[in-house]
Amino acid sequence: MVATNLKAETMKLMEKRSGIEEEMNVIIERLCQPGGPGLSGNLVDSEGFPRTDIDIPTVRADRHRLAELRNDHKDITEKMSQNIELLHSAKHTTATSSVKDSGPSAGMSVSLDKSVAIDASSAMDADFDIGRPFAIVDEITELSPAAEDGLQLGDQILKFGNVEGGESLLPRLAAEAQQKQGEAVPLVVLRQGSLINLTVTPRTWSGRGLLGCHFRIL
Repeated sequence: MVATNLKAETMKLMEKRSGIEEEMNVIIERLCQPGGPGLSGNLVDSEGFPRTDIDIPTVRADRHRLAELRNDHKDITEKMSQNIELLHSAKHTTATSSVKDSGPSAGMSVSLDKSVAIDASSAMDADFDIGRPFAIVDEITELSPAAEDGLQLGDQILKFGNVEGGESLLPRLAAEAQQKQGEAVPLVVLRQGSLINLTVTPRTWSGRGLLGCHFRIL
């Protein structure tokens, strides 16, 4: 019963987070449109006067709202991670109990079930079998390599090349992108409750970095 309630709560959190991601994408697209101020561009000109080519109050409101949404997104993601961990513990306890109660044949059944769990289970169950996300895309620039190759704001990273979690994640992610420059790097992401496999090719472009996005460690 507890597991059922946790799953229901987590699915609601996923839906809420999806709505937040959609609103964030709209704001980011508006701020980053051609001639726009971007997410952190100056609102004054070279002489220190307010820019006349943009609606400064609207830009400030958009940036403030984006900051609020990012905080909400972080809180929801953390709550989802806690629920998944609890579900993982409950699943492990149930499987262990089943093995003890039913003998060796039950242990074989548990092993087989786990090997195909990702095929028809929810995203929470898939997390149990392939690990939990360790980073999230919280900024992405339009026309960047990451955007053109299919990465989206709010994508949670479970695998980036050879990086699948552990310590010193940001330096390792940067090193992986640098070492694989010009090569297709395989990614596994969790997007709105679905696992997605894609590839991103780190490369030079008109903007900063080799990907044009920012990962926040979870």
